[in-house]
Amino acid sequence: MDKISELCRLMLNQPLAERLRPKTLDEYIGQKHLVGEGAILRKMIDGGRVPSFILWGPPGVGKTTLAQIIASKLDAPFYTLSAINSGVKDVREVIEKAKNNRFFSSISPILFIDEIHRFSKSQQDSLLNAVEKGIITLIGATTENPSFEVIRPLLSRCQVYVLKSLDKEDLLQLLHNAITQDVALKEKQIELVETDAILRYSGGDARKLLNILDLVVSAENSKEVVITDAKVIERLQENPAAYDKGGEIHYDIISAFIKSIRGSDPDAAVYWLARMVAGGEDPEFIARRLLILAAEDIGLANPNALLLANACFDALRKIGWPEGQLILSQTAIYLATSPKSNSACMAIGSALQKVEETGNLPVPLHLRNAPTKLMKELDYGKEYKYAHNYAGNFVKQDFLPPELADEQFWVGQQNPAETKLVERMKHLWGNRFDDNSPK
Repeated sequence: MDKISELCRLMLNQPLAERLRPKTLDEYIGQKHLVGEGAILRKMIDGGRVPSFILWGPPGVGKTTLAQIIASKLDAPFYTLSAINSGVKDVREVIEKAKNNRFFSSISPILFIDEIHRFSKSQQDSLLNAVEKGIITLIGATTENPSFEVIRPLLSRCQVYVLKSLDKEDLLQLLHNAITQDVALKEKQIELVETDAILRYSGGDARKLLNILDLVVSAENSKEVVITDAKVIERLQENPAAYDKGGEIHYDIISAFIKSIRGSDPDAAVYWLARMVAGGEDPEFIARRLLILAAEDIGLANPNALLLANACFDALRKIGWPEGQLILSQTAIYLATSPKSNSACMAIGSALQKVEETGNLPVPLHLRNAPTKLMKELDYGKEYKYAHNYAGNFVKQDFLPPELADEQFWVGQQNPAETKLVERMKHLWGNRFDDNSPK
């Protein structure tokens, strides 16, 4: 067998997603906000140097691929560790190898750690000195919020870049590339008659998309393959594991769990909780989602929900497993049966949008801090009214920039708690809150 035939045979034994893994930034699909022309990460890569950073995003959006492309582009030694099966000893061994390699390269070796959120504190501590001294350039990949999962000293030494799920245009481009460029698929006559189902089931995950495409094509004996929504759904019902490799289904289940609580169905909430418990889901992952939900979906309708969710998180860490499932169950049921409001979520969203539209408006003089004599001479803090000096600890004055004097960001919603808050605001502010009735 000649070398070319052997190479083709080896490639065909690889999964489709691996065969199509991009080798350059020009081949890379998605994340234009980071690696598109003129984007921040692209500029650093083209400049020949990148800092240590963490890539945060859902599965299948190109975190590992991007790290490999960067190492190739910079011609830097590339080491990789998986947080699932690597310990402190493995980290130290890689760092020692990196030290030795610095004699042969002016570029810091790159250490890529997949699922860095699974590293313990001691494992993360073992990286600090090497990152700080530039012995290695750390690239971490995580599907979890680094603010929760990465220790503060390490996080302060790294940039965090957020990767997004691939959009429809990206996914269609990926399908086109697979059909026209893959060594096996381009030998077939594949026609994409309908794409809604394959895009929907992929959920913005490139790996999942290619797994589904490979499944549908491989099930056809003919050289001509016509892909329709019905055919995709049929194949996936027959082979559910084909599009949930690597535990990605946990994102679907946590989504069902959150939506059940938001929809005030305690039975469904407990069922999806049980699915996660039985499947070995990380209990703290569940507890964090409950904390977020308490603020986002219950909010001011029942402020105690956030307190209970926070207590749940603390108690879970103290009690451990398996008893911790009782704490999660109690919290899930309480949140599901609580009244719902997203008024706080909507308020911050509206305010952020206004900030984006209006930029950095100056703080009114009477609200400014005046720690020095000069600032006082410039009228910083002048005419500010100290609320506690007035009846009811309240006095009318302007707290927004003049340009936003009539803006309303918070609108109370129809629940007993917020109705009381709206009535209090009307009592204090009068006409300003006349249009802020619960919706």
